[in-house]
Amino acid sequence: MKKKFDEQLDGLLEKYTELLLGESSPELQEKVKAWALYTHISKSMPPLAKHWNEQYPDAKETMKNVVKEIQELNKAHREKKNVN
Repeated sequence: MKKKFDEQLDGLLEKYTELLLGESSPELQEKVKAWALYTHISKSMPPLAKHWNEQYPDAKETMKNVVKEIQELNKAHREKKNVN
């Protein structure tokens, strides 16, 4: 049961990454997974996100870069769709 669920969840992440960014690779999927988790936590439990940011400033910078990259890729994907 777990293997089947994991495969289905991986498929969901793959499709979400493709729809969000216009492409899907294992590296992009990992970035989208981290971004989605962090975004959810920062909205649902801001004190936890703040604590994590303070505990791990280097990880906070990495997350900021991931968020920026995803935003840029999403913007480029939307612009490309609007041109076509």
